[in-house]
Amino acid sequence: MGGPGFWDDSEAAQKVAQELNDLKATVAQYYNLLTSYDDMTMLWQLGMDENDESVYPEVIDMISNMTKEIDQLELTLMLSGEHDHSNAIVTLHAGAGGTEAQDWTQMLLRMFVRWSEKNGYTVETMDLLAGDEAGVKSATILVSGLNAYGYLKSEKGVHRLVRISPFDASGRRHTSFSAVDVMPEIDDNVELDINMADIRVDTFRASGAGGQHINKTDSAVRMTHIPTGTVAQCQSQRSQIKNREQCMKMLRARLYEIEQQKRADAKTELGGDYQAIEWGSQIRSYVFHPYNLVKDHRTNHETGNVHAVMDGELAGFIEAYLKRNK
Repeated sequence: MGGPGFWDDSEAAQKVAQELNDLKATVAQYYNLLTSYDDMTMLWQLGMDENDESVYPEVIDMISNMTKEIDQLELTLMLSGEHDHSNAIVTLHAGAGGTEAQDWTQMLLRMFVRWSEKNGYTVETMDLLAGDEAGVKSATILVSGLNAYGYLKSEKGVHRLVRISPFDASGRRHTSFSAVDVMPEIDDNVELDINMADIRVDTFRASGAGGQHINKTDSAVRMTHIPTGTVAQCQSQRSQIKNREQCMKMLRARLYEIEQQKRADAKTELGGDYQAIEWGSQIRSYVFHPYNLVKDHRTNHETGNVHAVMDGELAGFIEAYLKRNK
């Protein structure tokens, strides 16, 4: 960073600076633990030397806090995948079921936004298609911050909801599905052979809320990679140029995921532990009626506090997934 010309490319320089900050934070976490340990042992020894039992509760609190920090550090060390450190692109699609499924998709979207905010990540809406009456048909968000993809990759799959539908006048129980896809944001430095001649770009007017400008100009962008049929769409920005940039990020991530899956399939005919995103292959069930339970079918981790989970408390599920796959 101190070399000549480092800041000539401001975008590249900012990425290096961010990498430095992330590394500093990890190292600082380690040294803070060492300091806490030294302080705790010194306090304990002082209490022993002076036969002062009043230090006991304070030492217990210090051990408890250190244990939580060590657990978090251990979890972070499980993120050893090539792109675990990257930002995450999270896409949600409502399953069959109309308004009920679209409302469930919006609930999941809020859950991921709340988790991101609680854990210090920033969230940017890249695309959102509102439901006909309520909820959303599909949405894509970019979760930015260190290890965002490493943590959120556990959420990829079909999420199933069982509840008494607020949209059913007869008060019957409904089952709804929403598919969640999670991809790492692929850095421009990652080698990915994309021929721009293979990409068709369509522009159109954005739908939904956004004001006079966003609804009266062709600011929305859809990109189609013709050889694979892969489609990315963005209409969240007022500027067509910004929507193009966001759309290209999404397309790169999806094409990279396809390439990675091809390599995985070449290694094993069964595709390893890959869980297809299709109805009937849900990774997690959220039951609101006749009892309260959220259960992950891959790890068997479960909790009865459904409302806490919907408010972004996903730590237990993420930890169970990472430990299972370490």
